[in-house]
Amino acid sequence: MKQQEVVKLSSEELNEQLVENKKKYNELKMAHAVSPLENPIQIKAVRKSIARIMTELNKRDNNYFILFEYGKKKFKKRKNRSCYK
Repeated sequence: MKQQEVVKLSSEELNEQLVENKKKYNELKMAHAVSPLENPIQIKAVRKSIARIMTELNKRDNNYFILFEYGKKKFKKRKNRSCYK
């Protein structure tokens, strides 16, 4: 699944896709452990699609908090504690 396709989906659809892809990933891993797959690159592709979906879900959650909680945090400057002076 391409990133452009992931962005267009709703959060509910993304959660459904995430569950399906995780099941597929587990099935592929088990099948590959028993006997080698003809195309083991499938495992890599499914793992990447899981990562894309999770990244998009995290972006959506973080954007919610950034929009509503941004002004409440105070950031401190770090002191330069380098041992190489």
